[in-house]
Amino acid sequence: MKRELLFPPGATRHDWVLDAALAAGLGLLTVSPYGVVTFNGNLTSGQLLHAVVPLASALLMIGSLVLRRHSPFLALAGVTFAGLVQLVVSGQPMATLVAVPVIAYTVARWIPGQPARIVLVVGAIGSLLGPIRWIIDDPSNPSLRQIIWLALAWFVCMGLVITPYAIGRRVRESSEAHQDRVAVAEERYRTMLLERDQETRLAESRARTQIARELHDIVAHSLSVMIVQAEGGKALAAKKPEAATQALTTIAETGREALSEMRRILGVLREGPEPGRQADFAPAPRLTDIPDLVARTSDRVQLAIHGQPPKVPPALELTVYRVVQEALTNFLKHAGPQATAMVTITYGMREIAIDVLDNGVASPSVVPQNPGHGLRGMHERVASMGGRLLTRARPSGGFQVTAVLPIRPAAGGQGEEMR
Repeated sequence: MKRELLFPPGATRHDWVLDAALAAGLGLLTVSPYGVVTFNGNLTSGQLLHAVVPLASALLMIGSLVLRRHSPFLALAGVTFAGLVQLVVSGQPMATLVAVPVIAYTVARWIPGQPARIVLVVGAIGSLLGPIRWIIDDPSNPSLRQIIWLALAWFVCMGLVITPYAIGRRVRESSEAHQDRVAVAEERYRTMLLERDQETRLAESRARTQIARELHDIVAHSLSVMIVQAEGGKALAAKKPEAATQALTTIAETGREALSEMRRILGVLREGPEPGRQADFAPAPRLTDIPDLVARTSDRVQLAIHGQPPKVPPALELTVYRVVQEALTNFLKHAGPQATAMVTITYGMREIAIDVLDNGVASPSVVPQNPGHGLRGMHERVASMGGRLLTRARPSGGFQVTAVLPIRPAAGGQGEEMR
């Protein structure tokens, strides 16, 4: 703390050069006359000794300005001591007192807080003692005229201290306010960078989740359909070759569609298409593709559609398609080979309702407590569209998937589960 008060600014080499130049310039103007008188050569030894002291005090007062930014308090101490010496040896003000306003400004500019006010105390004392020494011939019996001149001189001297002090404080406050604004701007910029980084990370996380969900839906459903068709074709190969041929055709079509959809998703992940090739972007599934999806899944699945497919955003179409696809995937994987399923889609004025019911072997006792990626993905998709989803084992056996999606998704995409 003491070091901060003694050496607050920490003068740079440039500051040293400027302060030395200031001291040299003021010295040429104010100290050189005393040097001419001192080294005139016509003075006796007593007169020479009497002239050296004012010259030394003048050099000390002006020379102290070299330290004004390195250590304002040391500069103030040097000017104060030199002023006291001049008060004793000189009966009139010396030209080197020009250093007083400079040092008052310096202390106010570079010393923080209340310690800077010491220059006002020193200035007030000097502004009183100096005029008394210069004006009052007999301190015990001053005249009225001398008292008036003393008051005027004190007022002028105090003005030469207070005015530069006020300017110095104002400059310091402006500098601190500017530094505060710069610090606030830097902090705001750092906060903006952190927020941008967090938004980027969230966007990347959402993109990874969406891509993983899409790939899961495509791969899981396609492989389930292909496995079911392959097993059915194997069983019918000897009895009904034409049925086996149909199963193989369904497998091939399902594989091609899955490959096309995966190419569409992975195409957006490439930094750029290969030279001479265009990225293969197939259109996302639509509401009108649901009948083909159900037909390819299995002959044990029936579809009932009520109403006409409305014009909705592509994201909502994809959500409806994926919910049906995932529900049928779970049916193929868990319901058993003899189970049947019914898909009912109702297109209303404000909502799209999806019901997928099967009579498989699932029951409340065999439904996992922690749903897998498929059920969790359905919940996320429906919630993102502002809809409601119910997934549960039916008391009579089998499984139920019911989703209700608003045709105009709610702002923010916050959905809730059906209770």
